[in-house]
Amino acid sequence: MSSPAGPAGFRTASVTGWGRTAPTTARLVRPGSYEEAAAAVRECGPRGGIARGLGRAYGDAAQNAGGAVWDMTGLDRVRAIDAEAGVVVCDAGVSLHRLMEVLLPLGWFVPVTPGTRYVTVGGAIGADIHGKNHHVSGSFARHVRSFELLTADGGVRTVRPGTDLFDATTGGMGLTGVILAATVRLVPVRTSLMTVDTERAADLDDLLARLSAGDHRYRYSVAWVDLLARGAATGRAVLTRGDHAPPEALHARARRAPLAFRPRRLPPAPRGLPEGLVGRRSVGLFNACWYRKAPRRRTGELQKISTFFHPLDGVPHWNRVYGRGGFVQYQFVVGHGEEATLRHVVERVAARGCPSFLAVLKRFGAGGSGWLSFPAAGWTLALDIPAGLPGLGAFLDELDEAVAAAGGRVYLAKDARLRPELVDAMYPRADAFRALRARLDPRGVFTSDLSRRLAL
Repeated sequence: MSSPAGPAGFRTASVTGWGRTAPTTARLVRPGSYEEAAAAVRECGPRGGIARGLGRAYGDAAQNAGGAVWDMTGLDRVRAIDAEAGVVVCDAGVSLHRLMEVLLPLGWFVPVTPGTRYVTVGGAIGADIHGKNHHVSGSFARHVRSFELLTADGGVRTVRPGTDLFDATTGGMGLTGVILAATVRLVPVRTSLMTVDTERAADLDDLLARLSAGDHRYRYSVAWVDLLARGAATGRAVLTRGDHAPPEALHARARRAPLAFRPRRLPPAPRGLPEGLVGRRSVGLFNACWYRKAPRRRTGELQKISTFFHPLDGVPHWNRVYGRGGFVQYQFVVGHGEEATLRHVVERVAARGCPSFLAVLKRFGAGGSGWLSFPAAGWTLALDIPAGLPGLGAFLDELDEAVAAAGGRVYLAKDARLRPELVDAMYPRADAFRALRARLDPRGVFTSDLSRRLAL
């Protein structure tokens, strides 16, 4: 819901995250230049403002009740490509989808991509996104040479790795300033296809053993987990791993255009789907069928990049499947040696009967330098749960306590309900982050629903 644009070039809009929970109303402004972005920051008003990209943060990180939200997708220029060195300079509002369109024909790929390519470069830095290759390549910030940051005083700073401002901004959820542009290193590829190996794991122990023993042989690795399976099958999973295909692996027809990028797109999910469509019975049936139809072991399958990395992007507005009540995505990480905590969460989710058909587990490599960056060496599990599930808040609070006690953390880019007293336990550099913000932004210009909720 929104009203017509006002005289100052903004419109009042109801804004929500991808999970479609807890909408709040803000003044939505779409700058078309760096100068307009600076003016928007100066004129944000007493409730401050927060930058927003394509709205794929699941919770309230890009919302600002009663204040300003700056839609950065108007800054969408790819400014320069060094096709020899594999470096791109682009505006922060450029999407990873657009980069793939431009870079794949030149033999380059983005260094890190999450489960959707419809995120902006600014959002990728602000959330320090991770992907299936974290155990090899780390998170997005590792591949950023520099970025231009519009700060609360109206100045623009060039920020580079190895500085406090870089570490506060990468993973800082937009609370240190507005990212205007970035310089990013790329990954060389020779085709736009992937060679993929798939296998089934009988239970959680089997899955963790397979990941530990074999991940070093693959650039990309992810497991779909059946979180409704119980008993001996608890944590059963389908493990998918792969790498960029060499030209010799392609069929003759594909060799004619080995770097073609043609994602498949299906009709969008309809509006007004009934509540309860995603329930324990329907998801249980889906999960059982998905697991059984997966091959026990298949090697060398060729898949499009879009199929391997972003299968849900083929269904626009797939988040509508959960109905008007929306959904919560809960993602946490615990370190190596804390497998008992991971097992506890999986068993509790299964016992609770949480209807989650989008549940993925990955093995993280070493974490980065970002003070609020999510990844840390260990295991990360992400699951979607309908927001209307009775008792969900108390149940997730219980899981939070177990994760925090194990030295783990939840992902702020997907969070919508974490209690503020757990932030410092999960993110030991949170106080340093607050102190830097106080120095850099004493008036609290950069503010979001998340920052108020978590006292960041």
